[in-house]
Amino acid sequence: MDNNPLRTLLLVLGASTLLAAAPPFDWQVVVNNGDLVPGDPAARVFNSFNQPSLNMNQLVVFRGRSKGGKGTGEPAHGVFTRDMAQGTPLVTIFDRATRVPNPNNLDSRFVEPPSIPRIDMRAATVASRGIHQPTWQYQLPDGTDTRVGTTGIYTNPFGPLIAGASNLGNAPDFGYLGVPGNPGLKFDMFPGAPAVTNGATLVFKGNYSVPDPDNPGATLGKTGVYFRNLKDAALPLADGSVLEPAGGTRTVVPIADTDTYIPGTCTKFGSTAPPSAAGFWAVFAGFDNEDNPTKGGIYLAPLVWAKPPLFPLVKIGGQVPGEARGTGFNRLGEGVSFDGRFVAFWGAWGTETRALTLQCPTDGNKDLLAYCQATYPDGFATTVPVHQGIFVHDILTGATKVVAKTPTQFDDFVFWNFSGLVPGTGESDETGEPARWRSASFVAVSGLVDGCLLDRNFHAAFKARKGTVVDGAYVNPVDGLYLRKGPATDQAIATLVETGMDGSLIDPAAVDPTVFTPLPVSAMGLERDGFRGKGLAITVSMATEAAGWAGVYLTLVPDTL
Repeated sequence: MDNNPLRTLLLVLGASTLLAAAPPFDWQVVVNNGDLVPGDPAARVFNSFNQPSLNMNQLVVFRGRSKGGKGTGEPAHGVFTRDMAQGTPLVTIFDRATRVPNPNNLDSRFVEPPSIPRIDMRAATVASRGIHQPTWQYQLPDGTDTRVGTTGIYTNPFGPLIAGASNLGNAPDFGYLGVPGNPGLKFDMFPGAPAVTNGATLVFKGNYSVPDPDNPGATLGKTGVYFRNLKDAALPLADGSVLEPAGGTRTVVPIADTDTYIPGTCTKFGSTAPPSAAGFWAVFAGFDNEDNPTKGGIYLAPLVWAKPPLFPLVKIGGQVPGEARGTGFNRLGEGVSFDGRFVAFWGAWGTETRALTLQCPTDGNKDLLAYCQATYPDGFATTVPVHQGIFVHDILTGATKVVAKTPTQFDDFVFWNFSGLVPGTGESDETGEPARWRSASFVAVSGLVDGCLLDRNFHAAFKARKGTVVDGAYVNPVDGLYLRKGPATDQAIATLVETGMDGSLIDPAAVDPTVFTPLPVSAMGLERDGFRGKGLAITVSMATEAAGWAGVYLTLVPDTL
């Protein structure tokens, strides 16, 4: 039964007959602002959504929230799934009422999922970070009580939600959750979004701190990418009791960290990025210097043993396809998409830049907004490369193909947001790292639109901008999500959705309820795991000054495109 009252009203009134002709893509509504948040005692509807992920069977996972305040209390906030192949209702993976899985002897509940959830490409296993009040209380050697465990990665490979990783590695009984090779050392946080593969293998980034040998009393930040194979087994405690359901006691396994040498160099990684994974392989970006890389690139690693060999796919300084010989990449994006054969990424080259002045956002976490305004009252001055592009690398043939470039086809693939940990407020959003301006590019690849990963055919979806910069700001830019088939470089680029487009082509309920006129598209989002098989899932917002609407939407991409 449809629990979306506005959508039902539009169908009853026949409003769909007022809308534009059928779009080139047939969009299905996964969830929108008319849907009730499952289990919310205040019976509120969703207000906002983050970019979704999905698996090959069209099981979509997303983070969503309702409005809060004005007597309704804190917003409902959680991770939800919907099986679009079966057309079943929304299912809650966890929300603010959910008890944090063991280890938890304090009956703590989740505060929020601070990052985009992801899902196994070929299974129904979901992985998401979660933050919460401390979950474990124990006595220190001096007899005093302490409470630990405020963040972790939570997943459901065996049915119930369990803790796959946690910052409990310094507590008795839970050393297997600690930083490998460092007994008694816990992870501080797990930045970005964790990946999951093979049904029960988590692949993630972890940050930790060690004493600074050159500065007594200070600590040195470290980071790396890791995996952990979960097992459907209880957690034994020293007193003979067990905790269940749980994921067993297999230890965290390192892939690469800031003590690992960049392949082919005598330089260690200075940074690593949250990985992607498919089958028994992980792909991640790592550099000597995150802000100004001179070494590093995108690497493929087998998920078999600690510190496995790293296979370079695309390197800083590597030849840019389609450019003059000797033109090398000097920037590579961190958010790589991987389907088991194809790796999609953003890259830039050359020295020419475009100056921008970024203004603080006006919507979102109030602490983050206030911190941005206080830190950058006149805006944040930065630059973006004039020459940049979206590319797909084939790990079987070793070929890298162009999907789209600036300035001939688009003007920008880089999008900015102010995010991170606000001093003194606790973890509040996706990164788990200090609040600052960050840039990102958005691309997702699927080599299985035609059902076969053995051929060279792929489809890549990406976000791009067209517009002119005046005095550091884009004037009336057009943002959009676009799609291109490869490997042939003469394939046309198809428009999925653009700002200004008739929003009712995506969602028939995207209509101003007072005058029944379609709302124009105002924003859109794409996640690197948002394109699996034929299924492509995105977020779209539609708005005018008088009304607004948003949702998560799914289309099946035809191989003929």
